[in-house]
Amino acid sequence: MARRAVEQELSRERILEAARHLFITKGYRAISMRSIGQHLGYSHGSLYYHFKEKAELFYAIVVEDFNYVAALLSQSMSNPPEEGMSRVEQLIMEFIKFGLDHPYQYEIMFMIRDEELLAYCRAEQGRCFELFASIVRRHMKEEGYVTEDWQSVPLTLFLSAHGFISYYIQDKVSFEDVKPAALSHIKVLSRSL
Repeated sequence: MARRAVEQELSRERILEAARHLFITKGYRAISMRSIGQHLGYSHGSLYYHFKEKAELFYAIVVEDFNYVAALLSQSMSNPPEEGMSRVEQLIMEFIKFGLDHPYQYEIMFMIRDEELLAYCRAEQGRCFELFASIVRRHMKEEGYVTEDWQSVPLTLFLSAHGFISYYIQDKVSFEDVKPAALSHIKVLSRSL
């Protein structure tokens, strides 16, 4: 197959999606550029047109996924919340929804244990948390919460949402399957504020 034809058929997005799935199901170390190419039905050489090495491919996945979450969180604050929910409750709900509806992405972003890969994730995790925390702090300021809570409450909410996702992600359930439980969880968190 001519290189031009391969470039047109084998998109960056297809590579990212296949690699994301393989990294989660088989582990980063067990996957090579060759195995990703085989999974897609192409030679590994065709992957190098898009990515110089496996680490660059992994980092591209991480950045893409965190940018997507950042856009979701920002958008959730722009849209009016669902009936009976505050903006912060809506923010937490969107985060939980993302985690359960995109389990492969969430696991790579927040649950990967490989020390080498954590270096790629930590900065992006911190950026994601800071965005989440800034949105929560803005809401707390608007609602008149005491400044002493501005540091601890965002972390508590974030970790609680992460715990909820981590618990249910193992069961391979969709967000819709546990939406009532998510809503109940979020309401309990809100009452404790």
